[in-house]
Amino acid sequence: MAYRYSAENGFSLYEKREELRRVIQSKHFANSPKKSRFLEFIAEQTFQGNSDKLNEYLIGTEVYERGADFDQQRDPIVRVQAHEIRRLLKKYYEEDGGESLIRMELPPGHYVPVFSRMTPHDPDGAQTAMQAAEEAWNGAGRLGVNRLLLAATMVLACGCAGLGFLLARRAAPAQVQHAAATLPANLDWFWHPFVPPADAPLIVIPNHPLLRAAHGGDSEQTWASGHEIPKASLPEFRDTIHFRELKRFVFVPSLTDFTSVGETLGLVDLCEMFFRIGDTCRVQQSRLLDFDEIKDNNVILLGGNQSWSGRVFLNVQGFHFQDGVIINSNPRPGEKALYKPEFDPVTNQLTRDYALVLMLPNERKANRVLLIYGIYTQGSQAAIEFLTTPEKMAQLRAALAELSPDHKTPPQYFQVLLTTTVENAVPGNATVVAVRTVAN
Repeated sequence: MAYRYSAENGFSLYEKREELRRVIQSKHFANSPKKSRFLEFIAEQTFQGNSDKLNEYLIGTEVYERGADFDQQRDPIVRVQAHEIRRLLKKYYEEDGGESLIRMELPPGHYVPVFSRMTPHDPDGAQTAMQAAEEAWNGAGRLGVNRLLLAATMVLACGCAGLGFLLARRAAPAQVQHAAATLPANLDWFWHPFVPPADAPLIVIPNHPLLRAAHGGDSEQTWASGHEIPKASLPEFRDTIHFRELKRFVFVPSLTDFTSVGETLGLVDLCEMFFRIGDTCRVQQSRLLDFDEIKDNNVILLGGNQSWSGRVFLNVQGFHFQDGVIINSNPRPGEKALYKPEFDPVTNQLTRDYALVLMLPNERKANRVLLIYGIYTQGSQAAIEFLTTPEKMAQLRAALAELSPDHKTPPQYFQVLLTTTVENAVPGNATVVAVRTVAN
């Protein structure tokens, strides 16, 4: 006898509390009192009808004992712990809780737990895979999967100045039944032109130590710790953006800045978002991409250090990414002419990053080219999180609509400048700095 999950609202409070008890007493949570407290708190608030009050600030102050001045943008403790709890819940149901008739989940981007019931099912029937019902972003929408043999295992490591963009992918055939599901309106206006990537498995990304090229966005302390190599001795870099932009090749050690960890974590967010509507995943190494492939497809370029982003970006007016800084060629009231990263004066740790989002027409106007990249990898991660969060995207839509003649319809093509705080190499919430329309 096989089982499948179905979303049901007819759970008794006793059933929910019993499942909560089993989860927090498991080996995955027993030695993590804060994570257990996190789960208990959000579950009890939901049981008491207070789910609409659950947010990052409340959890930070009540569970993690942050003070009344708790700033979620500067302190990402709640988001980091929620991500870890989702991972542990998945692991629990793969191991100890595999026979449980109820499943407790915490949907990405939300702090309200969802309970799904597993019911007996004929293995020869239409559905043989266990599929947990999940609340969609606005509390509606479900995805049914006939069979999911997930098609991507990726390890992404990237070094600036042509040190490389490496993506290894292992693919297996998958049969997916597309469900009648759609993105929320606050995401659909942005993402609907694209053939989206599919859901991705848990990706463990190493932070390899590397030497990356220093640039104009770095602090004086970073430059002082560098090692200069004559450009003439590195002919492999001649086809990179940085060979043209950088006058000197001064390489500095890094564990967090240009590893592409942020882009890869963002890729997981993108895959997760599009998986919910049953689409497939296509991932390609930039070095294997040719111009015809770009012209023939909708393309999403992550990270500004790949050569394609420079070629696509060169003809766009407005914000310009060059030598590790963002130049604002036409500053408007309240805007700066130059946006540079910020660093702690004592530790030299990055404290603020910036990111650009460009929605551009492809050579074949039916397709689009989307560029998402931060000055550092943290900016890229924060930008992708922003672009997959309905509440944030509602704000962006309103800002872009103000640029149109009717003040209601966002332009087709545009630029967005975002900023995020960074603490301990982890980005906070991104916010909009400025927007521009791109002419057709």
